[in-house]
Amino acid sequence: MSAESRMFGLWESPITAQSLAEDCRLEGASWDSDGHTLVWLEGRSGRGVLVAENSSGDAPRDLSPELSVRAEVGYGGGDFTVHGGNVYFSEGSTGRIYRQSLKGGEARPITPPFGKSASATVSPDGRWVAYVHHDDDGMDRLAIVDVEGDQWPHVLTSGRDFYMHPRWSPDGRWFCWIAWEHPNMPWDSTTLYLAPVIDADGHHPTLGEAQVVAGGEETSIFQPEFTPDGRRLLYISDEHGWGQLVAYDFESRERQWLTPKGVEYGLPAWRQGVRTYAVSYDSRFVTAVRNENGSMCVERIDLDTGQRSRVDALSSYREVVQMTAAPDTDRVVLIGSSPKSPLRIAEHDFAKQRTRVVARSSPEAVEPNVLADCEAISWTTSGGEQAHGLYYAPPGIHADSTGKPPLVVLIHGGPTSQVRAGWHADAQFFATRGYAVLYVNYRGSTGYGREYMLKLRGNWGVCDVEDAVSGMRHLVDGGLVDGHRTAIMGGSAGGFTVLETMARYPDAFTAGVCLYGVANHFHLAFQTHKFESRYLDSLLGPLPEAAAVYRERSPVFHAEQIRRPLAIFQGGQDHVVPREQSDTIVAALEHNGTPHLYHVYEDEGHGWRKQETIAHFYRTLEDFLRQHVLFQ
Repeated sequence: MSAESRMFGLWESPITAQSLAEDCRLEGASWDSDGHTLVWLEGRSGRGVLVAENSSGDAPRDLSPELSVRAEVGYGGGDFTVHGGNVYFSEGSTGRIYRQSLKGGEARPITPPFGKSASATVSPDGRWVAYVHHDDDGMDRLAIVDVEGDQWPHVLTSGRDFYMHPRWSPDGRWFCWIAWEHPNMPWDSTTLYLAPVIDADGHHPTLGEAQVVAGGEETSIFQPEFTPDGRRLLYISDEHGWGQLVAYDFESRERQWLTPKGVEYGLPAWRQGVRTYAVSYDSRFVTAVRNENGSMCVERIDLDTGQRSRVDALSSYREVVQMTAAPDTDRVVLIGSSPKSPLRIAEHDFAKQRTRVVARSSPEAVEPNVLADCEAISWTTSGGEQAHGLYYAPPGIHADSTGKPPLVVLIHGGPTSQVRAGWHADAQFFATRGYAVLYVNYRGSTGYGREYMLKLRGNWGVCDVEDAVSGMRHLVDGGLVDGHRTAIMGGSAGGFTVLETMARYPDAFTAGVCLYGVANHFHLAFQTHKFESRYLDSLLGPLPEAAAVYRERSPVFHAEQIRRPLAIFQGGQDHVVPREQSDTIVAALEHNGTPHLYHVYEDEGHGWRKQETIAHFYRTLEDFLRQHVLFQ
């Protein structure tokens, strides 16, 4: 191996642009109501494909070869459900709900091509499908349709701005859901409702008067679930500052807090259908995901005694999402990963103490010693507060590399989100080439308690920017990285942080990479989709009162201060951060003569899905960093 190939940043890596492009996305799994068939959703290039595996041992098979399974209410999620030998799914291009037999045959629609649908849930008697509906006029509601699609859908409840997590009780007598209003986001203030179901003799059921179970002002409720015996309604509440699991007893009307303060059991509900726990078929146990310092583990909670224990058989997974329980035996299925292990769908049988991998997102052909692990770190910000992040040192496969590694600081999107210790292709792409990587969970990120999350209110463009810079300097001052070869990279809200950092601290980073980043907050407030259309009220302040803040924090108005090279990537069909945002910042860079690269993927939206896009992006990214970071 030549001396040049061992230079930090130029290591030969098995993580190639093409290999990343060929990986699939794993987006959820669910059993049929008899527990004999498991169905999961794979994202293959630009399509969502359902795959089914039954207990007979037959090979898995695709269920939806001609249709793309993808719910598009807000950011999506809640794509499908399985019941009574059929799968019900939302189709991406039309927004309709389709029904398809697990035995085969063609899928057929049961809702009209009007608006968008998500979170379909079938009534216990198998006659009705309730779902979230977003119409073409921007109104949201909970709707219901018969499973054959013979009748026109009816409205179950409406009047709130947003709905999520519709659920039937096991006996079909009760129905619950979560709703909230502008300008709140689902992690700000939401309400959990419970209403009796009124049977209408063959016509669509209706709901009686709804009662508030939990939530309200400055409290977020997440993922309600009825226990199979119907005795309890479980949910996650951050009423006491952390996402804690709660059991509401129908008979006593009392609440039992099942998890402690100081650790997080919920997630920000950016998408429909997000799940972090599951109730066993016999209503005895909850299998839940515990998040501490960005690393997750699976716990088993006894509902009667409250005793909690870690599930050691699943300890290799440090990020776990979409937990689901089998309806007939004591099994769970989940999507799990770790820093060195790409996404898998895994099933764990508690009775047999057996774990198996159901599906993999990649061939997993890379030796673990070639990949980088991550560690949780914290540092003191310029204002004397604490910030958090995940640090990846280059793996020690080239111990003879001289000097210090270059650094890539990665900024997560959201901005109300968190990077956890699961598989991150970007981190491994860089680390295996000899870069050090820092993911910044800046003040305002989730996973560290509600108080930490709220630090971003009114401070977007301040806390995130300061923490990106101070995190980089923390590593430089510690002698871990080369302070003259640093890059900052992020997408969406993270892309905004890149732009704002490079304008406010023009000499801090050697170069920047911005993916579909926000450049003009005025444009974003009036052009983005409904879900985030009032998000800026909390991040910056409501208009018109906060107009001066919007101008001060919009990178396009001080883009002349950006001097270092900047690469910008944008999707032509992005409805969250429209292309105009990137066009305006690029025009400013051209006017100022700032070195830059601009690439628009015309057929992509808010993020890359197609193989050819992903491959081109990573090849272009590597070339840009070589030119402007390694050999500037």
